[in-house]
Amino acid sequence: MGGPSAEREVSLSTGRECADALRGEGYQVTELDAGTDLPVRLGDLKPDVVFNALHGRWGEDGCVQGLLEWLRIPYTHSGVLASALAMDKQRSKTVFRTHGLPVVESLLAPKADVMADHVMTPPYVVKPNNEGSSVGVYIVQEAANGPPQLEDIMPTEVMVETYAPGRELTTTVMGDKALTVTDIITDGWYDYHAKYAPGGSRHEVPANIPSQIFDACMDMAVTAHNALGCRGVSRTDFRWDETRGLDGLIILETNTQPGMTPTSLSPEQAQVCGMSFGQFCAWIVEDASCDR
Repeated sequence: MGGPSAEREVSLSTGRECADALRGEGYQVTELDAGTDLPVRLGDLKPDVVFNALHGRWGEDGCVQGLLEWLRIPYTHSGVLASALAMDKQRSKTVFRTHGLPVVESLLAPKADVMADHVMTPPYVVKPNNEGSSVGVYIVQEAANGPPQLEDIMPTEVMVETYAPGRELTTTVMGDKALTVTDIITDGWYDYHAKYAPGGSRHEVPANIPSQIFDACMDMAVTAHNALGCRGVSRTDFRWDETRGLDGLIILETNTQPGMTPTSLSPEQAQVCGMSFGQFCAWIVEDASCDR
């Protein structure tokens, strides 16, 4: 848990929640804040399983997964390749297109070019290509006077994608089965605050949407999970423009390590399906492995 990424605080919250839940299920749990001494500390602890509660770069992009493969310690969630693919938004879109899944147009561009002029006709979205939790996301509206002025912390190359209007939907896949669909309701867009602050968003689960859209989300989430080679639990996020029916449904991205905080979506979906938070965490632990 923890680690050095921009999502450190979210990871610490996820780690604490999961550790408490797993202790309640009878597991012996050690909480480990991941630093540069991680290989040494893991060697000393010799755990049966690592529950990977890291978020963001190094934790869910294949890096720590490679370390755990090298140390031959079974770990939760997706493996090296699936983690790296899902974290790279542009490459994951390529995989989705190959499998017939609907995505918006996007491109990678130097940060300086994006700040100098519109590299795409507004409205569009600018974001890091390899971060999560809506870190560093800019929405450039149609009436924008000029291109976005990005913060210094943004990488030198960013992703620019066509803005997808509509409702925010999400579906968790557990093993080979989709759980349900959540309709995420916010006053604005689903930013970092809306995701993690108490009261930042309201979740309607199961989503009150047409059965055609509900079923499509369930099917597409499983297809995305398998296309990327995910294992364990993943969560795929959608945008749905209800004025366009099924044609208005697009995939935003797949998260190989969904948040496990009190306001998180996947545990809430599991609960609706009859599984307590402790049982959900225990299933994830028992699913841990190397080499797949």
